[in-house]
Amino acid sequence: MTNVHEDVQNYYGQQLQQTTDLKTDACCSKADVPSFIKDILKKIHPEVVAKYYGCGLVFPPKLEGCRVLDLGSGAGRDVYILSSLVGAQGYVVGVDMTKEQLDVANRFIDYHTKAFGFEKANVEFRLGKIEQLTDDSGMKTNSFDVIVSNCVVNLSPDKKKVLQQVYEMLKPGGEFYFSDVYADRPVPEDLRQNKILWGECLSGAICESDLISGALAVGFTRPILVATDPIGINNVELQKLLGDIKFTSCTYRLFKSKSIDKSTNSDDKLGALVTYQTSIVHYENEFQFNESITFKLHGEPQYLNAELVKMLRMSRYSDNFKFEPITDEKQIPNTTNQVSNQQKSNDQSSSSCCCRPGTC
Repeated sequence: MTNVHEDVQNYYGQQLQQTTDLKTDACCSKADVPSFIKDILKKIHPEVVAKYYGCGLVFPPKLEGCRVLDLGSGAGRDVYILSSLVGAQGYVVGVDMTKEQLDVANRFIDYHTKAFGFEKANVEFRLGKIEQLTDDSGMKTNSFDVIVSNCVVNLSPDKKKVLQQVYEMLKPGGEFYFSDVYADRPVPEDLRQNKILWGECLSGAICESDLISGALAVGFTRPILVATDPIGINNVELQKLLGDIKFTSCTYRLFKSKSIDKSTNSDDKLGALVTYQTSIVHYENEFQFNESITFKLHGEPQYLNAELVKMLRMSRYSDNFKFEPITDEKQIPNTTNQVSNQQKSNDQSSSSCCCRPGTC
């Protein structure tokens, strides 16, 4: 294989000057942007926006006051949006290995500090590889509440190492929330040698089975699928090379395991009825937990099995929910919808966006 890091640095540092230079839609998000994010985007400098290369939205709820790390932060668009969301008491660190991108990001720190009305900057950008986070003496392990990444993990030649590094940097109970490109089958080796396809986030597309096994191996909870969007190649020459391979943008959330007070979950082995009880800013009406489960504020309790209850209890969202442990199997809802929700939540390998288990 070619030197992936050098090829990616060249592609994003020299060949691409703005979003419109991309040859496919893989690094162009089609997700609906919430109104509060649109309001923040209006304050982002146009040059930063023009150099955005992402395939999803990586802004999970309840970020105020959080310490956040953005992997592959590029020119800084997502970092600056996160800067606004975490507020003056929060802090955002962007890591990228491409100097040209970081030069743009650093040039506009003061601009965005003033635009958001902060007395001092709450962001910084660091030059480095996402496989080597713990080698940076300026960043401490177990120090981030949330880590995000937008269409970057696929660019790494060692995705298992990335997951291990993310796990090390997160606080116990912390969340890894990331969007990336997934393929419905393994990408052939000859295509993995193609520098343009690597740069376009296609040669390194992730296999879901690898994500699940890699995440569980380092200690994460099972990945939760939050959103999917089909990716169009829209380039005749590249489409011929790729053949029938289908690509999808998927957004997942993973939590770093932590111990939970036994007094709060001693009866969770059968799951619990869960209610969204206290609203989160910007999510006053509903909270989407995964692709198939959305909680309405003060709505009907939803049944979550023991694994999902544990994830929610260990997260920063826990205080916003009421948990009513199931003590008798007869209490478990038996509707088609509930069964479908649990199957989708637990058997991530059944989703349509990625490789089948055992194929990658």
